[in-house]
Amino acid sequence: MVSKFFLIFLLITHIGEREASMIRHSTVFFRVTAFIFLIMILYVSVGCDSSSDRGQSLDLTDRISNERIQADKNENNALNDEKNVLIFGFDLRNSPSEDAKQYLPFINYLSEVTGLPIKLKFTPKGSDIATELGKGRIHLAAIGATSYINARERYGVQVLARGINNKSKAEYRSIIVIHPTSKLNNLASLKGKQFAFGSIDSTQGHLIPRIELSNVGVGLDELANYEYTGSHLNCANAVISAQMDACGMQDTMAEEFVSKGLLRKLYTSPYYPSSGIAANQAIPKAILDKITKALIDFKPEGKHKELLYHWDKTEMPKGFIRANVEDYVELRKWMIKFKLITEIKSVS
Repeated sequence: MVSKFFLIFLLITHIGEREASMIRHSTVFFRVTAFIFLIMILYVSVGCDSSSDRGQSLDLTDRISNERIQADKNENNALNDEKNVLIFGFDLRNSPSEDAKQYLPFINYLSEVTGLPIKLKFTPKGSDIATELGKGRIHLAAIGATSYINARERYGVQVLARGINNKSKAEYRSIIVIHPTSKLNNLASLKGKQFAFGSIDSTQGHLIPRIELSNVGVGLDELANYEYTGSHLNCANAVISAQMDACGMQDTMAEEFVSKGLLRKLYTSPYYPSSGIAANQAIPKAILDKITKALIDFKPEGKHKELLYHWDKTEMPKGFIRANVEDYVELRKWMIKFKLITEIKSVS
């Protein structure tokens, strides 16, 4: 930089000696001199800026701060953690909001006890709980017997536990209800009538009512009409509003409607294996063992009661017992008979 400055200075000096005699007293001299000095100043200024830029690009001491490195690490960990979150789904029984209120405190309990992050997910429209669980879109599910059997046939999902009802049994029943003013008095009298089911994948809202109707000689073709309403609540409302003559539904919810005088019991089924918790087939055994232990240790009427919301209205009001494939053999036979499952595999 100094050498460049010196050459410019010599240039000015040379011009001064050569032309001084002609333009010393002329304004041109001062204009030329001023112009050359301006060029020199600009050159020096630009040269300094360029040197500064080059210095920055070659400065090997310039490093990302430790704070930035840690922030990036935390962000990557957060992304990895997000991938490791277990997703919990459920069969719709009540309204979506009411079901969510019941399950959210429950999965918070599971997460706290197991140390595993767990989130709740609704089943998307057009899908079903068996597909969501089998394809790994969810990892755990509160699932009825019908959906579990279906998911096991198609994907090999694993059952972990069965719910214990308010009579301390790991079983439940379906209750077939009618309008309080109805003249119907037994199952056989439903021949030629309109019948409402819940979801086609529901055990209490579809499979058990089908079994009991079949036992008295009333098949679907003997009904004037039948509809799948999508949930126990919708099923009940179809009868309350007199759109349908009868419906089969969850025993706990049916008893509540009957106690309010909104429905009347026509028939109560025998007990069948209850709903429970099932898991995707790819979840490692160590994680399944943790979750199963947390389910067995769950005390909804004891030390965990205050954490919960209306858990007494679910199909597992007293907690869970261990479950196995053999529990569902009888229901599976009926599903095959009704063509509710198409691929027949060994249940062992």
